[in-house]
Amino acid sequence: MQPYIYKKRRFPVVTKYYSVPDNWWEQTDILMNFTTEALVIARYDKKKKKTAILTRIKDLPNLRLATECMLKKAGITSVEQLQAKGSVCAYQALQKFHSNALNFALLWALEGAIERIYWSVITPQRRDELLSLLIHTNSTNTVDYVFTELILMQR
Repeated sequence: MQPYIYKKRRFPVVTKYYSVPDNWWEQTDILMNFTTEALVIARYDKKKKKTAILTRIKDLPNLRLATECMLKKAGITSVEQLQAKGSVCAYQALQKFHSNALNFALLWALEGAIERIYWSVITPQRRDELLSLLIHTNSTNTVDYVFTELILMQR
């Protein structure tokens, strides 16, 4: 079986997708063998990915190159530094360099990156804890900002 390949900006991109030959739909034993093998490989890849040592911030869940650049500008240059500082301190460092133009989605993204989970699965209780930490470790300006941001989120 050949992987599906498409072109992006004139360069071939090899995917992990495969086309199932038409005759396999009638030969269910062959189809089941390949799907079972594919599932085993996918589970192995997932486990390997979860335990992999990530060296670039952009490789963490929820983060991309732009976020990595913002964090570098704020003095956080490695995954280890981000994990050591924590999401709230990293968010505060970003606020210093990017004023108050940040929203809480970035705070959730940083927390998710550190925990290696997608930001939307961070529980409301944990989000409240993060906001509380942000308010109590920052100045009055942040309290006003947080209050304004919460009002805007409710609209």
